[in-house]
Amino acid sequence: MAETFVVVGGDAAGMSAASKAKRENPDLDVVVFEKGEWVSYGACGLPYYVKGEIEELEEIVAVPKERFIEERGIDLRTNHEVTGIDTEAKSVTVETPDAVIEQSYDSLLIATGASAIVPPFDGIDLEEIYTIHDPPSGRALREALERPESERPQTVGIVGGGYIGIEMAEAFRGQGLDVHVFEMLDHVLDPFGEMVGEAVEEELRDNGVTPHLGTRVEGFDGEEQVEAVRTESDAVHVDMVVVGVGVNANATIADAAGIDIGDTGAIAVDEYGETSAQDVYAAGDCAEAEHVVTGEPDHVPLALTANRAGRAVGQTVTGDPTPTGPIAGTAVVKAFDLEAGRTGIIDEERARAAGFDPVSVSITSKSRAGYYPGGSAIEIELVADADSKRVLGAAMVGEEGVTKRVDTVTTAIYAEMDTRQVEYLDLSYAPPFGPTWDPVLTAAKVLNSKLDG
Repeated sequence: MAETFVVVGGDAAGMSAASKAKRENPDLDVVVFEKGEWVSYGACGLPYYVKGEIEELEEIVAVPKERFIEERGIDLRTNHEVTGIDTEAKSVTVETPDAVIEQSYDSLLIATGASAIVPPFDGIDLEEIYTIHDPPSGRALREALERPESERPQTVGIVGGGYIGIEMAEAFRGQGLDVHVFEMLDHVLDPFGEMVGEAVEEELRDNGVTPHLGTRVEGFDGEEQVEAVRTESDAVHVDMVVVGVGVNANATIADAAGIDIGDTGAIAVDEYGETSAQDVYAAGDCAEAEHVVTGEPDHVPLALTANRAGRAVGQTVTGDPTPTGPIAGTAVVKAFDLEAGRTGIIDEERARAAGFDPVSVSITSKSRAGYYPGGSAIEIELVADADSKRVLGAAMVGEEGVTKRVDTVTTAIYAEMDTRQVEYLDLSYAPPFGPTWDPVLTAAKVLNSKLDG
């Protein structure tokens, strides 16, 4: 009898694992249970769907479920929710539309993703309060904006100034709404650092968005439908609210099965994605991963991390042990005409806690040669360890060229390069794409001089 690989969750990590395992071993029975209807979709595209730049919701689907079934031979079952795992019997309990069944496994992957955090705000159950994390939530928001003009919301409050908050602010302004962003910290995009936060805040204001910084939301007012966001000092009128304060790993099912949960709240795994239970793996937004700088477990729920880890697990369960790989927390976000990026560790307190002595510099350069038309400023903060000069992280913001440059620093971090090595990288140059001394090289040169004292 063929062995069975069961996957719980049909998005990035789950379908990557299922596809890789079936490709490596066509005789393997691969069964995927997805509690919803949607599989293999790009949640990162939802703000652009709400904005209207992506016309149909189905466009964010990477691979239609029919292809997984008909072309790849995967037993994909949507609207099937796994409600329990028995690691001793090596079986899962599944609620189907018609019955409750038991499914045995030889190898199991938990790829349950993460869910939007919904704090217990006073008034959270009022109508017209949304989150955005999956296709149905994106569709609900789009439909609200497509109502007749007399019923359409005019003012929206976004709770949270992270990735989703910034992207949704642009989306709603693109739809002509009056937008307020409420952030309880001093700056938006806190993981990107103060420099990036301040630049993005100015960009928000320039585009008609009102940021409420250092402002804690206490609740929402209204009779049946939300009418105001209530803060410690004010009540701001709104017709709609989107709560985007982050996500939590969906680790409950693993915890109930006695599988170890890490300090981050996500499922603890080893370098191959295996959990504390034998033959049970976890990958994607529900699982921890090793941070490349600290070597410690971390939880950074991003698309590439999920796809890469799922693919590795799919190869491992077919007999070729493959590490899921460390993460650097590399991320970029679009804020109207700005690009903001970060990678590694830029927070000095966190760097010190990891045993480093962080030193940083901030520089402003040009995205193109100074004499070439169309260039703009790009700001970079680069962080390194004082003793080893090892590059620890970077944050940057500008109108163009950020993605290329944040990836350069990410590569340097993975290679454990120091500032001297980065300064002498032979990076590409042509006037339409950058100055002779690329901004990353300039930042490394300035930081290296500071470290040499």
